[in-house]
Amino acid sequence: VQLQASGGGLVQAGESLRLSCVVSKSPFSIKAVAWHRQAPGQQRELVAGITSDDTTDYADSVKGRFTISRDTAKNTVYLQMNSLKPEDTARYYCNARAAVLGDIKGYWGQGTLVTVSS
Repeated sequence: VQLQASGGGLVQAGESLRLSCVVSKSPFSIKAVAWHRQAPGQQRELVAGITSDDTTDYADSVKGRFTISRDTAKNTVYLQMNSLKPEDTARYYCNARAAVLGDIKGYWGQGTLVTVSS
């Protein structure tokens, strides 16, 4: 399973970005994809997730501002980020959970950097 994240960049507070995560080369059933982020000196935290039946979940800090969605035809999961704040600055990683021989295994992409200036 390979995950390729893209879409990060430098924006000003209040602006928007859309991150993309392409999930490829998966011989296994993908059960869920999530976006996590890690700021310098901080632990990695869950931002948003979406399951194979389109159930979504969000961290309280991004509810109402971020939207996760997926395009199954493109094997891509998106994270639309609106009203960005400086505290959203972090490297954003996508994670896929796949059913592998009766077990659930997690896979990570390389991350994309989001910087929000005040």
